[in-house]
Amino acid sequence: MSLRLVVFDVDGTLVDSQGQIHQAMQDAFAALGLTPPDRAAVLGIIGLSLPQAMAVLVPAEPEDVQTRLVAAYKEAYFTRRTQGGAEVASPLYPGARAALEALAQQEDVLLAVATGKSRRGLEHLLDAHALRPFFISTQVADDHPSKPHPSMLWQVLSETGVAAEAGVMLGDTSFDMEMGRAAGLSSLGVSWGYHPAATLRDHGAVDVLPEFGALLPALNTIWRMT
Repeated sequence: MSLRLVVFDVDGTLVDSQGQIHQAMQDAFAALGLTPPDRAAVLGIIGLSLPQAMAVLVPAEPEDVQTRLVAAYKEAYFTRRTQGGAEVASPLYPGARAALEALAQQEDVLLAVATGKSRRGLEHLLDAHALRPFFISTQVADDHPSKPHPSMLWQVLSETGVAAEAGVMLGDTSFDMEMGRAAGLSSLGVSWGYHPAATLRDHGAVDVLPEFGALLPALNTIWRMT
């Protein structure tokens, strides 16, 4: 039996965390007395690891200020998560759990995560939504270069033994699409996340899903072609 693989991004793909991320970013900038970025700018960097995200948001600020912003953001995000709970502040998108359950029932399909979140943040989210049993491999920003570097996906392929051409990267940003292509996986976009569908296609998406219900048919189409 040949194994197949689906690797999920988290923020903007499985869960809608934009409100929590935006507010934590506002808190972080306010803590350092800096003018906070607008929502569009924040959504544009979701998916990057925090040091790279801050470098994009405030390129003119010195590295030590960017480092302090990273620390302030982590503190603000943790505080807000503790107050609100991930299941409330970062709800699953409609159809996400049903799609995971359907894929998990297929013996030849393995599921994994590749996210810009920290290990602590991801594990809290997985536990809050009872998602941990679905994923055989979880890769986070703590252990890898920032997306779109393919390191996370290389590690997933190494852990699962699945051939790259049998793998699909599902995400909502250009960083996800580029990362998938760089690792030799097919990149599949979602329309409900933080980058426009046209951007996803421009960066290598073979298709962009209108809803989670379209995931299984899209995967079967990709796998028939490989």
